[in-house]
Amino acid sequence: MSKSSGAREAQLVADVAAGTALAETAREIGKKEHRFIIAARVDGEVMGLSTVLDHAARVELLTFDSPEGKEVLRHTAAHVMAHAVKRLYPDARLGIGPAIENGFYYDIDAGGKISDEDLPRIEKEMFQIIKENISLERLEMSRDEAVSLFKDMGEIYKLDLLEDLGEEGVSAYRQGDFTDLCRGPHLPSTGLLKSVKLTSLAGAYWRGDERRPMLQRIYGTAFETKQQLKLYLKRIEEAKKRDHRRLGIDLDLFSIHEEAGAGLVYWHPKGAAVRKTVEEFWHLEHRRRGYSVVYTPHIAKADLWRASGHFDYYRENMYVLDVEGEEYVLKPMNCVGHILIYKSRKRSYRDLPIRMAELGTVYRRERSGTLHGLMRVRGFTQDDAHIFCTREQIVDEVAGVIDLAKYMLTSFGFKDYEVDLSVRDPERPQDYAGSDEDWQMAEESLAEAIKRMDLSFTRREGEAVFYGPKIDIKLLDALGRGWQGPTIQFDFNLPGRLGVEYVGRDGHTHNVVMVHRTVLGAMERFMGILIEHYAGAFPPWLAPVQVAILPVLEKNEAFADRVLGQLEESGIRAEVVNSREKLGYRIRAKTMEKIPYILVTGDKEEEAGTVAVRKHKVGDKGIMRIEEFIGTLRDEIDKRLCDD
Repeated sequence: MSKSSGAREAQLVADVAAGTALAETAREIGKKEHRFIIAARVDGEVMGLSTVLDHAARVELLTFDSPEGKEVLRHTAAHVMAHAVKRLYPDARLGIGPAIENGFYYDIDAGGKISDEDLPRIEKEMFQIIKENISLERLEMSRDEAVSLFKDMGEIYKLDLLEDLGEEGVSAYRQGDFTDLCRGPHLPSTGLLKSVKLTSLAGAYWRGDERRPMLQRIYGTAFETKQQLKLYLKRIEEAKKRDHRRLGIDLDLFSIHEEAGAGLVYWHPKGAAVRKTVEEFWHLEHRRRGYSVVYTPHIAKADLWRASGHFDYYRENMYVLDVEGEEYVLKPMNCVGHILIYKSRKRSYRDLPIRMAELGTVYRRERSGTLHGLMRVRGFTQDDAHIFCTREQIVDEVAGVIDLAKYMLTSFGFKDYEVDLSVRDPERPQDYAGSDEDWQMAEESLAEAIKRMDLSFTRREGEAVFYGPKIDIKLLDALGRGWQGPTIQFDFNLPGRLGVEYVGRDGHTHNVVMVHRTVLGAMERFMGILIEHYAGAFPPWLAPVQVAILPVLEKNEAFADRVLGQLEESGIRAEVVNSREKLGYRIRAKTMEKIPYILVTGDKEEEAGTVAVRKHKVGDKGIMRIEEFIGTLRDEIDKRLCDD
């Protein structure tokens, strides 16, 4: 398994005098380094190149290789798209238009006039605006001035945004006859955009609230070069072929039924077979590594969630029930249940560490507009575990979790990943639970554990949650897309709130060190990732049907059934596809179902006790004795081989 370097792109740094426009420095450095410089970071703040410095500073110049450079370029593309829409649909009203991972979007109220067929026309107008090379000018104004400006323009959604800004000053950007409320920064001019593409159209409630108007969301992307754009679009086409929602239907894996409720997954026999295989492997590895598997109820009294603090922080995402006049909650997470089990008896330092694991189904009240196949659902089974230990044990425990995560990812065929260490903002310690000593111990312990496992990582200040620092491991799939994978999270909040303690060597009680951890995440989401990673062509150990047996003629069916019996006795998932259709048709059909092995049984095979073997994506593997084939396949399954 490869490792993330965690290193940033080589920095372009310059010392800039007061009164100098950043664009001048960018031109000089860019020409010298043969790089397209997009923006600059000054004293930690990203600024547009049109900025004139009011003080001397050391400046980091940002290219498209940096996340900030991508964001500035794509945010500018979003403004150009909105400008194009306003030219074509003058009565359209604009919502928001941020840069996002791999692209941008803009939410627009055009009265539903825009269709997919209109995207090429909008794109053509974008290129006209780019050709005009219009300068982007930053405007600073008071909130009242902004309200007056956007009221005159009839931009009702901008006025809604301004209501949240208080009395602070705001900024807007003007490009020719188009002005938009925006913090920026942006490219100096539209002509610096070279490669843009509109990709799709969708609906989106204003501000994600289904009680508000439905707007049209236009998605697009932008790159530094045409070659980068071409490669991205090719990857998008491949991603469409791998879309787990389509493959879930085509391969009969799962379904979601609106009449039963959005975001609730129904697993069909084939999908359930894959999921069961994943869960059995999960159980096996957790038992091997000293975890005790537990089960907790799906509901609990609301007072328990109030005591834990979840009711205050997550109330809007909870399902609250009335049970005989008392409030109960469908559990949104498993941690409180594990704490109750821990607290069911007095614990000593001799009992620690205690590792408690559960495949626990939880429920979260996600907005309908955010639901997405298996990736975002309302009811899901969390691969969850909690470790209760002492401070002295924490590095070993975290290192053990990382080792388990690496092993699990490798076993499922994920060879590449990136590691982030999220820590608190050192400038705002008051925003976090726990003492300075706690945070220093936790952050140092996590870093030490990562280094012990010989991994590089990126330290991300200010990205810890309030109750503790964490390690996030992002796995990369076959298309290089990143997915949130294992997470290891300290918690300084719950042990204190709920009295999670142990008796130490000194005879006194102490709060345990509590770690939340997951190695797969939500089972539904992980299954979606697996489907897309393999494009539905699972390796033999995961495949719902590992072998399809095709008798050539009806008279060969009895032999095919005997072969099926031998396979099933060896623990292999197999099926017989009887001879109602021509052999060629059945081979094609089972190939489309992405079954790893197809066995053809005719007169010759029956006489010799052999099978003709075909392997998915490989083709004809020749004639094998049944026992030999079973041995070969069992070896693949037992070793959890993921590559051909």
